[in-house]
This record gives sequence, C-alpha cells and structure tokens, in this order.
Amino acid sequence: MKALGLIAFLLLCMFLQAQQIELMVLGTAQDGGYPQAGCNKSCCKTAWNNPEQRRWVSCISIINQSSNEAWLFDITPDFREQWQLLQQKTNDSIKLAGIFLTHAHMGHYSGLMHLGREAMGSKSIPVYVLPRMKNYLENNGPWSQLVRLKNIQLIPLTADSTKGLIKDLKVTPLTVPHRDEFSETAAFMITTGKRNILYLPDIDKWEKWDTNAIALLSSVDLAFVDATFWSATELPGRNMAEIPHPLVIESMQFLRTVSSKIYFIHLNHTNPLLGKKSSEGLLLKNSGFQLAEQGQIIQVK
Repeated sequence: MKALGLIAFLLLCMFLQAQQIELMVLGTAQDGGYPQAGCNKSCCKTAWNNPEQRRWVSCISIINQSSNEAWLFDITPDFREQWQLLQQKTNDSIKLAGIFLTHAHMGHYSGLMHLGREAMGSKSIPVYVLPRMKNYLENNGPWSQLVRLKNIQLIPLTADSTKGLIKDLKVTPLTVPHRDEFSETAAFMITTGKRNILYLPDIDKWEKWDTNAIALLSSVDLAFVDATFWSATELPGRNMAEIPHPLVIESMQFLRTVSSKIYFIHLNHTNPLLGKKSSEGLLLKNSGFQLAEQGQIIQVK
C-alpha cells in the first residue's frame, strides 16, 4: 500500500508539473502606446492625468513555471516595464528564454535595444525570426551590433514550420498580409500540449489573407487579434487605405461564429475600447468577445 501511495504521489507531482505553463498579457496598445506621444486630445488626456489608465505596447509572454523561463512574443519599447512585471511575478528569478518577432514595425522589435551593452548586456538571447526579419536585423544598425556582439542569437524560422521549444511548447509562424516595408509579417500559433493559441496583433483586411481565417480560428482555443481601430472615423485627415487594419466593428461581424475565442489586442490610442466604461466596450462584451487586459494571466497547460 505504501508503494502504491508513493506512485500516486509521484504521478500527482508529474501532473502538477505539466500544468505550469501560463500566458501573461504584457501590453495591449498599438506601437505608440497609450497615451501616445504628442497627443493631448480627449482620447489621451485622461491617461496622461491617470497613470493607472496607461497601457504598454502589445506583447504576450509564455511562462514555464517549472523552470522560471519566459518567451516573449514581440519585444516592445516598453520592455523595461514589462520585464519588471515578469520579474515581480516570479520574485526576480525569471529567465528570458527567447523572443519571437512578428515584424519590423516600431512597436514589435525596438525593445531589442534594452538587450545591448548600453543596458542589460544580454548573452546570446535567442531571437526567432522569418527570413526578411533576419536579414533586416543583420544588416541594419544598431540591431546588427546586437548580433555582432552576441547579445542576441538569431534563430531562423520557416513559415508554416513548427519549432519545438520544450516539452508541450511549440510555435508555428504563419505569414499574414501587412505593410511589409522592412520584413514579412508573422502571426504565431502557440501549442501548449493540446491547446492552441494564436497571436495575431497586426494584419490587413481579413479578405487579403490567403488563409481560411474562420477555419483557422475555429481550430484554436484562444486568439489575440488585431484591434487597432474601432472605426474609420478615428484619424480624420488620414488615408485609412494606407493603414488597412480590419476595424473592430468589421472583425466582430467577420468573427462572430468564433467570438468566445477572441481577445482583442493592439489598440490605437484613439480606440474608444480603451475607455473603461465605453458603450463600444459594452457592445463588444455583449457580442461574446473579450478585450485583452494588461497583466492578465491565463493558464494554458
């Protein structure tokens, strides 16, 4: 009986250890953050006066509690604060195990600057990149210095090819249509055991994607999806065709059959969803969608 009890105890320990993968939302704003530099309009004024309403640039982390390792999906201009949040969660014992970059727009990779000798002086942090992103970092300063000094180690990815990290954690990059001035744009399918998570902070209109988005989203357990603009009226005087993100009101209609899986993220400073008690937020909630929240933790394994 004692032997059976010991076996049961060991099996329980193994089971609990296997449940130690979490997802943490480290930021929810568009590349410029919230409030945005130079904006003193009503959309940002409240946040300037109330620091608790400010939001960091969009980023999520997958945390392996068993080994105190974290993988970042994008590294933002707000990396300093986001990394401190992760350290506080783990009593300063967290290790940066790797970074997956979606693309070369300001808010998604420029936090790499904190890894250089001017700041953390990191040693060979794995940075997972698709081919054009790899070429961009290798051949443009100051990022090329991070490569040359081995602050970061670029790990090439291939679209639609799965990369195993640890047991029960795999990542698959998917290319998506977006403004690809300097690199291609990736979304990431993150698999933790039997759960699938999609991170898709930037995409052009859904109809431009040569993937059956509804079928893909039907196959996941949760998805963090581009919510840059609520409507086309947010940037008067700007040609919205130059920044063709799917409007949230469009995405709510397009994604209505998978609404329970959708967490909207990457909100521009003009997006009324940033308001705590906005009518838009109430409509979103009543339609079955969710808004990603900074600091939110979700057990994913």
